[in-house]
Amino acid sequence: MSKPAFHAEYACSEGCGFRAPLLEVVYRCPRCQGLLEVAHDVEALRSVPAEEWRRRFEQRFGSSRLPYASGVWGKHEWVLPELPVEDMVSLGEGRVPLKPLPRMAAELGLASLDLKECGVSPTGSFKDWGMTVLVSSVKHMRARGVPIRAVACASTGDTSAALSAYCAAAGIPSVVFLPKDKVSLSQLVQPVANGARVLSLDTDFDGCMKLVQQVTQDSGLYLANSMNSLRIEGQKVVAIELCQDLGWEPPDWVVIPGGNLGNASALGKGFELMLALGVISKRPRIAVAQAQRANPLMRAFRGGFKELLPMQAERTLASAIQIGNPVSFRRAVRILKSFDGVVEEATESELANAAARADREGTFTCPHTGVALAALEKLVAQGVIARGARVAVVSTAHGLKFPDFKVGYHRGALADVTSRYSNPPVDLPAELGAVRNALADL
Repeated sequence: MSKPAFHAEYACSEGCGFRAPLLEVVYRCPRCQGLLEVAHDVEALRSVPAEEWRRRFEQRFGSSRLPYASGVWGKHEWVLPELPVEDMVSLGEGRVPLKPLPRMAAELGLASLDLKECGVSPTGSFKDWGMTVLVSSVKHMRARGVPIRAVACASTGDTSAALSAYCAAAGIPSVVFLPKDKVSLSQLVQPVANGARVLSLDTDFDGCMKLVQQVTQDSGLYLANSMNSLRIEGQKVVAIELCQDLGWEPPDWVVIPGGNLGNASALGKGFELMLALGVISKRPRIAVAQAQRANPLMRAFRGGFKELLPMQAERTLASAIQIGNPVSFRRAVRILKSFDGVVEEATESELANAAARADREGTFTCPHTGVALAALEKLVAQGVIARGARVAVVSTAHGLKFPDFKVGYHRGALADVTSRYSNPPVDLPAELGAVRNALADL
């Protein structure tokens, strides 16, 4: 019996009927200007039983060679089924740890609390999951004569690191638009090291995003931000891998930080595909967490999602989600409504303390994950997330990318933050008695 022919193409996410092949350079629907999505032939995918998909993915998970050494390309039929293996650009993304936080779960009264550590990844953030798909697609297009000179993105740090690394691996030029003095040095140095053309612009992320959209109207420069639905295709695998980690039994709730909101919509897309194919049997609820100083989705949620009112995002420790005009707003709202979702926010002090609280259980969380953990605490306190619930939090980046945040917290030097879990070094003379006194309470 021949294998089923799986197929995917672009479709308008607003449902106007527009379709286009994946080799076309297009980001928005030319009819209604809605964002596009990668639409799969679900009926063809259903020709493989759910149990066979689960078995197949489990079997591939331990592979050491491409395509299955990648957590994303190990599920390539559900991502870009027609992409040839020779065009896959992988740095070993995906297959990241699911870290239980039993003490925090017990303190909050939860049945379980797990942290999906997407920052344990080649460039240190979840952006690798989507960038492997986008850059692989660009490599495929270039090999077939599509005249793409370079790939460009606006970034608050993590996207630029992922783009520059994957483009460097593929031998494709990359261009990065960064808001000047608004990303950590650890984030800035990554695209520099990978050979990207880095433009440090005297504006914020939203200003960079406006410029990169204008520049990429030249079809020779390809747009790599999350409004490009190829990014969403890779990032949706976070949901799939999370369910695989949990024996294909989704948690009751998934909490995820939200900035430009592509990741929130990707999470829902992954769950929806698994539901459609019978791989999972229930729909988890989704909570999107925002920094209080950059909370346009939270404001819209309070108004029943009637409209997005772009705002001037204020400076926040959670710099990667310091975004006031998210391009994936409509996609994210549709997912939240479909998954009975909610939105919560966190102050600077709340996010910093939540990150430090999780670190006490062996993690090293970024400030954005701190936003999600703080939102979780508040949702439990409000009774929105019931005690006894099973919860997973998506950790979006590694704490090592934010050393100033970590050091400042434990020194008590972060503005607007009261460090409840600070643990500064103890300065002592080099004397045995002093050392013994310092250790007497252990």
